[in-house]
Amino acid sequence: MPVEALIFDLDGTLVDTAPDLIQATNHVLNSIGRRAVDLNEFRGFVGHGAMNLIERGTLATGSAVDSETLKRLHRDFLDYYGSNVSACSKVFDGLPSLLNEAHLRGIKMGVCTNKVEGLSHKLLGELDLAKWFGAVVGGDTLPIMKPDPAPYREVAKRLGVDASRTIMFGDSETDIRTAQNTGVPVIAVTFGYTARPVETFGPTHVINHYDQAWPIVLKYL
Repeated sequence: MPVEALIFDLDGTLVDTAPDLIQATNHVLNSIGRRAVDLNEFRGFVGHGAMNLIERGTLATGSAVDSETLKRLHRDFLDYYGSNVSACSKVFDGLPSLLNEAHLRGIKMGVCTNKVEGLSHKLLGELDLAKWFGAVVGGDTLPIMKPDPAPYREVAKRLGVDASRTIMFGDSETDIRTAQNTGVPVIAVTFGYTARPVETFGPTHVINHYDQAWPIVLKYL
C-alpha cells in the first residue's frame, strides 16, 4: 500500500537540539557540584526522555543520586530548558525542502518523540516547524514511550492514517526499534545523537543529508 504519512523523531532528527539540551543538563549537574558533560558523552544519553538523560548525566559525573534529588533535578531541567528551548537549536539542513515536497504531494506528517509534549510543541513553534505537522505525541502523552509502538500508532491515529502506511525518520536505536516494533520502514539519519552508528541497528534506509530522503520516499508512493 502507498505511504500516506511521514512520522519523525524530534531531537537529532528534525532539529539539532544538542546545544540547548547540553546547556540544560549541565545547569542541573552544576547545581549539585558535578562537572559538565560534553557532546560525545551526551550522544549516549538522549532518546529516552529528560529524566533518563539527567540520570545518565549524574552517573557519568559521579555517583547516583536518590529518587527525590532526581525528581528535583528533572523539574529544574524542565524549567531551565523550557526558557531556552530554541536558544541555539537549529533545523537540520535540507529538512524544509523535504517537508515542502511531502506537503505538495498530500502526504501527512507527524512527530513521535520522547521529549515532553508541551516542550515539543514549543520548540516546533519557535522554529517555525509546527505548521507542517498534524500530530505531535511526546514522552508524556501516553503512559509509555518509544520504543514501544503505542506512541507511534497514536501519531498515525491522530493523522487519520493506518500506521502500516507510514514511514518513520529517526536518529537512534530507540527510533529504529520503534519502527521495527510497529512493522514500518525507517529512514535513519547519521547526523543525530547515538553512541553507535545507526547502521548497527538495522534501519531500512540510511541517509547522510535530507537531500537524499525524497527519492527514497518516492519509492513508497
